[in-house]
Amino acid sequence: MSLSWLLETDSKSLRSVNGSRRNSVSSLVSSSSASSNLSHLEEDSWILWGRIVNEWEDFRKKNEKQLKDLVRKGIPHHFRAIVWQLLCDAQNMPIKDQYSELLKMTSPCEKLIRRDIARTYPEHDFFKEDSLGQEVLFNVMKAYSLVDREVGYCQGSAFIVGLLLMQMPEEEAFCVFVKLMQDYRLRELFKPSMAELGLCMYQFECMIQELLPDLHIHFQAQSFHTSMYASSWFLTIFLTSFPLSVATRIFDIFMLEGLEIVFRVGLAILQMNQAELIQLDMEGMLQYFQRVIPHQLESGPDKVILAAYNVKYNAKKMKKLEKEYTTIKTKEMEEQVEIKRLRTENRLLKQRIDTLEKESASLADRLIQGQVTRAQEAEETYLVMRELATVRQQSEEATAQLALAQSTIRDLQQRPLLKGIPRYTEESILQLERELVQARLKEAESQCALKEMQDKILDIEKRNTSLPDDTNVVRLQEELIAVKLREAEAVLGLKELRQQVRDLEEHWQRHLARTAGRWKDNPRKNAVSELQDELMSVRLREAEAQAELRETRQRMMELETQNQIHSNQLRRAEQEVRGFQERVTMLTAQNKGLHVQLQEIKRKQAEIECKNKEEVMAVRLREADNIAAMAELQQQISELEIQKEEGKVQGQLNNTDSSQYIRDLKDQIAELKHEIRCLKGQRGSSMSNQPAFDGIHIVNHYIPDDESYHSSDEDTGVGKTPSHLDHQHSSISRIRLHPSLGLGDTDSEGDDDGQGLVLSVPPNGTHKHTTV
Repeated sequence: MSLSWLLETDSKSLRSVNGSRRNSVSSLVSSSSASSNLSHLEEDSWILWGRIVNEWEDFRKKNEKQLKDLVRKGIPHHFRAIVWQLLCDAQNMPIKDQYSELLKMTSPCEKLIRRDIARTYPEHDFFKEDSLGQEVLFNVMKAYSLVDREVGYCQGSAFIVGLLLMQMPEEEAFCVFVKLMQDYRLRELFKPSMAELGLCMYQFECMIQELLPDLHIHFQAQSFHTSMYASSWFLTIFLTSFPLSVATRIFDIFMLEGLEIVFRVGLAILQMNQAELIQLDMEGMLQYFQRVIPHQLESGPDKVILAAYNVKYNAKKMKKLEKEYTTIKTKEMEEQVEIKRLRTENRLLKQRIDTLEKESASLADRLIQGQVTRAQEAEETYLVMRELATVRQQSEEATAQLALAQSTIRDLQQRPLLKGIPRYTEESILQLERELVQARLKEAESQCALKEMQDKILDIEKRNTSLPDDTNVVRLQEELIAVKLREAEAVLGLKELRQQVRDLEEHWQRHLARTAGRWKDNPRKNAVSELQDELMSVRLREAEAQAELRETRQRMMELETQNQIHSNQLRRAEQEVRGFQERVTMLTAQNKGLHVQLQEIKRKQAEIECKNKEEVMAVRLREADNIAAMAELQQQISELEIQKEEGKVQGQLNNTDSSQYIRDLKDQIAELKHEIRCLKGQRGSSMSNQPAFDGIHIVNHYIPDDESYHSSDEDTGVGKTPSHLDHQHSSISRIRLHPSLGLGDTDSEGDDDGQGLVLSVPPNGTHKHTTV
């Protein structure tokens, strides 16, 4: 490799325009022009670096320490591009030929790259908006995102690429950036997990703890973590934190030594500013790192680089810290795996607990429902028992009343008919009904009259509300007074005009009298007469003008009056509108309240209907049970009667005395009929509360008389045939009503004399309600 090759490469970079090569900032100058501007020392440096470049492989192997010293002192600007490529071994990379093909492809990171391009070196002329620098920077970042899809694009990498583009063409910058990512640990720094950045932060913090313990304690006390100020140092190699000249010198060393220089420079910065940082809080320290430290380095990088190489850096200690960090991270990963497993188990246990809680809640609901059901059943049983006791009591009372009524009927039948008892004839009943109808008509008329009066009162109240209030009356009175005043003024003006007209008429008559003999007078008198005529004409015109003025004033007053009247009408209309609006608001509020009340009433009505339906259903169920019990009892009575008849027939056939057997059957029939009366008394208790009509309500209970049975047995004897017994048993009992009392006695068939109403009662012991 020769110096001529270097100059040839630099001249090609100057001539490249369409190949997106940079301008003279990133190209090497020709040796003739450079030598004329360089000092003697710079010329020696130029010659030295030219020899190093020409003999790179041999020089790097034999003089590695001298090369380090030269790089630490700084690579000349014109040699920086080729030296960086030589340091990272980026010449003749195969990927360079793929660069043009990569630019034709589409990257998924293009939007992110475009967004961050404007933030990269915004104050540098090469990277101004819509400049060539932004375009080539986008190309290099896009090409790398396609080469390394795992990393893709990461914020911070654009600053490194931008620095490379300031020194070399984009194809060579792309190759150097690929080498940096692969061989200088930058790829691990820019991975999505950023595991290498965590390792660097751990190592740097341990170095601070060892070399600067007071500052480390202060950082811990202020919760000032290392990543808050040092992460950008490692990700951008100080390009975003230090001036560009200082960062470029550090980047020269980074190309030779790697990330070691970042640790050294970082610790040197902290050592130089330890006293000031200990005095500051967290916010103050952040401001100090962002503003004060970059300002300190504007004088040059030599001081900080010299301090950096005075820092104790032990590579073995760094390897040990790396192993410790790996162990810690492994344990953390294991703990995270364990935590994930425990969380999964916890989630499953929670789900199981939720399921068990739901089942427990369901069982508890079922248990509570069962207890509630049992309580309801117990309450219903208690209510049924209470109703049964009430029914029994009512049955006993009805039995007692029935016995009392029967005794009363017997007493009335035995006593002779009394005289003088008033009769409830149909005429009296009709008369009472007519009086009742008339009374109800009068009541309806009074209700109608009352409603009409209420409507009238409401109408009067509405009219009173529509009438003007006191303030409106006062305003109307004031308007009336003003109108009357204007009318009086107009009348006075009219009187004055009339008086002026009379005066003018008098003057006119005098003028006519004077002008009648004008031809007889001398010329002087004629001139005076002409002057008087002119004066008269002037007065007439003045009178006409005053009349017109008066008329105009009168019209103006009328217009003012109309205007005031209209304004008052508008004011009253506005007041009425406001009143109507307030009334509409009030009515709306009342409507809402009534609507709420209506909803509440509907809800209460629905509840009452539900309660009524439940009560009706309960009553119907009880009535059905009573009817079923009555039917069973009636069936038992029929069976007993059949047994009775069979016993009688068998007793007659066997020529035995069956009277005892018949008595037993009668007792059983009486007990069953007593139970029937009890049940029917329960049904009739609800009907007994209804008001009776103005007639005679007759209830006849067929009660067989024990004596009649005894007499029938004695009369018939043993020799009577069963057909006779059947005929006697099937005889119909009747009740005859006396016309005057409405009471009847029991007669046999054929005793009807036509003087009363006869009710037939079947012999099975049932009863009928008959209304006359």
